[in-house]
Amino acid sequence: QVPLVESGGGLVQAGGSLRLSCAASGTIFSIYTMGWYRQAPGKQRELVALVPNGGSTNYADSVKGRFTISRDNAKNTVFLEMNSLNAEDTAIYYCYARDIWTNEYWGQGTQVTVSS
Repeated sequence: QVPLVESGGGLVQAGGSLRLSCAASGTIFSIYTMGWYRQAPGKQRELVALVPNGGSTNYADSVKGRFTISRDNAKNTVFLEMNSLNAEDTAIYYCYARDIWTNEYWGQGTQVTVSS
């Protein structure tokens, strides 16, 4: 069973918006942190945003003011609202989770393509 399942990626024009969702399966318990990373072609995977359980959100400088992360603890789901998208946001977006024992989990990734 895939531990994290993303949805919501796709093709959007520059200036547009997308909303990503990620649901954790029942095989993951006691999730502490959930969030999103992304990897553009030819680049390393980078942090987009994290939201600890009851803690402060953390955003990459490149997305501050444009992206908003939120989570539904009851459903073990995390969301990423992306606005004012530009070509530099084109990447595969990966859902991430870490439990209270510091085990890390990754989704399979969802492609976001921004056309200029």
